[in-house]
Amino acid sequence: MAQRLKVPGLLGELAAEFTGTLVLILFGCGVVAQVVAGGTGDVQSIHWAWGLGVVFGVYVAGRISGAHLNPAVTLALAVFKGFEWRKVAPYAAAQFLGAFVAALIVRWNYAEALAKFDPGNTEKSQGVFSTLPASALGVSEWGGFRDQIIGTAILLFLILAVTDVLNTPPGANLAPFIVGLIVVAIGMAWGVNAGYAINPARDFGPRLASFLTGYENAFQDTTGYPYFWIPIVAPLIGGVLGAGLYQVLIGRFLPDAEPEPGRLPTVDGDEAARIPAAR
Repeated sequence: MAQRLKVPGLLGELAAEFTGTLVLILFGCGVVAQVVAGGTGDVQSIHWAWGLGVVFGVYVAGRISGAHLNPAVTLALAVFKGFEWRKVAPYAAAQFLGAFVAALIVRWNYAEALAKFDPGNTEKSQGVFSTLPASALGVSEWGGFRDQIIGTAILLFLILAVTDVLNTPPGANLAPFIVGLIVVAIGMAWGVNAGYAINPARDFGPRLASFLTGYENAFQDTTGYPYFWIPIVAPLIGGVLGAGLYQVLIGRFLPDAEPEPGRLPTVDGDEAARIPAAR
């Protein structure tokens, strides 16, 4: 008798989102701590480790929850791809919690290096955990807001492009790697203005962790402005915008049927419905 597939249920999906996001942040915040406080590596190390963190997080959680790992992705999928609205808030909470716990682990592990590098827990090392606008380059808070909308719009546009079974998706096992490359590319091309958070959970979870462990000004930027809300709100707007642009410019023009076997790579229908996210 054929064995029935186990359906994880919402609790399993939330556990997967928590764990996948935790893996993402362990690599993401971990590499920034190593570069900033330890002086090992450079900006390219940061871009690649963030991208690889996405790859590993998606491989961990993708089969169970779709590995959104990002509330901006979850919201965009609810708006345009039929993801259940009742799951949006729980998914986001699991993602925030995973990012928060991962940041606490990074903070604990790099406590000595951070204390030596920045004894006062100032903005000098705050970037290990959360993003800030590049004030030295003249980027204002609203410049950061604009930047996060654009970066997250690019992210969601491309995630939908590479996971749409009616387009030209990679094989199912390669999709996480391609999504990771999208994050690497965004970091390389769009990272200087505001640190390419492009993910509310990625920014707020570690920001809260740093605040609770000695960074008294974690919710502010260098001017004292309460910057924390920008990497939350702007990515949510950008994600919906990017997903909407994909639907308008590409999705509605695709054929109704999948390409013929052998012509283009496809993924299994169930897997295609589970669209991985990112940073």
